[in-house]
Amino acid sequence: MRQLVSWVASAAVGFVRACVVLVVSMLVPAVWAAAAGLWIWWWGGNPWPGTVPLLWACIGTLALSRPVCRMVRAVVAKWTGTVIPAGYRQATPVVRMSTGYWWNGYSYERTSRDAHRDQRMRLWWSDPATWCDLRFVVVAPLTMGAIAAVPPAGVVAAIVGFGHAGFLMRLIGVLGVAVAIGTAPYAWRPAVRVAVRFLRPSPAMALADRVDELTAQRADTTVAQAAEIRRIERDLHDGAQARLVALGMSLATVERLMETDPDRAKGLLRDARAGAATSLTELRDLVRGISPPVLTERGLVDAVRALALDSSLEAAVSADLRLRLDPPIESALYFGVAELLTNAAKHARATRAQISIARDGTGTGIVVDVEDDGRGGADVRAGGGLDGLRRRLAVFDGTLVITSPAGGPTRVRMVVPCESS
Repeated sequence: MRQLVSWVASAAVGFVRACVVLVVSMLVPAVWAAAAGLWIWWWGGNPWPGTVPLLWACIGTLALSRPVCRMVRAVVAKWTGTVIPAGYRQATPVVRMSTGYWWNGYSYERTSRDAHRDQRMRLWWSDPATWCDLRFVVVAPLTMGAIAAVPPAGVVAAIVGFGHAGFLMRLIGVLGVAVAIGTAPYAWRPAVRVAVRFLRPSPAMALADRVDELTAQRADTTVAQAAEIRRIERDLHDGAQARLVALGMSLATVERLMETDPDRAKGLLRDARAGAATSLTELRDLVRGISPPVLTERGLVDAVRALALDSSLEAAVSADLRLRLDPPIESALYFGVAELLTNAAKHARATRAQISIARDGTGTGIVVDVEDDGRGGADVRAGGGLDGLRRRLAVFDGTLVITSPAGGPTRVRMVVPCESS
């Protein structure tokens, strides 16, 4: 009895799923059937005006292909737990270059509006996933749609057979019930194989995504370098350069006053010495901002410890003392930790932080965890500091994972695959 109940429940669930698969897979054929019916009814077979419903059918196919594929992926993931990656290309941020042009990942445009419009068109037509979706909506009705139609067809046959008198019709009704019940638990399952076969990203799509990612990283690196050069130029112009110019003018005045007013000349020399010391301090701070000497000389661990000592937070560092990475990776992680500590003190109003630096479980990467006791709510916003940090790590195939519930605590994990020495 229990097995019978289980079979009936399985048949009922299978029948519902088969109906869902049938409806989803037949959406695009329904558009073409409607276009054909409109052509026959409206123009009566005149071939030239028939191009209008043909155009509507093509537009409907293009519009429905991606939603249909997303629905298939969703139901397959819900029913079986099989996640089929979409592989759709993501639009890269449109950034303004130092030349004044806008880069959209494909070309340089004069305005931001032109860059976004060109990006949308190129992203749609150049995305291999678009053609993968179109191929799927053609294949789906002939494969999983046809098989999923068997249980509903059995139910229709049963209704028609039992609705008419006669032995033959009753036999058709019985056969319809048998077909519906017998095939219902299995008729929806081919949809999983068809979806996995035709919807998963191909190697060419994965390669194209990688090319897009590297192109975006190159653009981000160019923008970051230009911004860093402007910052260094501004700091030199407003700081050390201005003080050195003032120092030269003071020394020229001292030279004129040395014989006529020695006391005043000595006072100017004291001021010039103080200005020279201040300029030297500013230059050291500028160099430290570009590449901290402790990072170059002692490595990431000692540099982060020094950073924790200078931080306004009560920061503790736990790390592998013999860990040493390539200089570009150490620099990216160091400034990432510095930015996270600054955000914790400035935005999250944290008082304590815990920094952990270690190898990953496989020994082929570096994992840096920064946790604070702030109010939480941190997220990655386009153009924000955390988004910039994510892009800097992506240059090294690194990842940024943020866990920051409202009320805290906030934990940020930076993972970069690399070899340590």
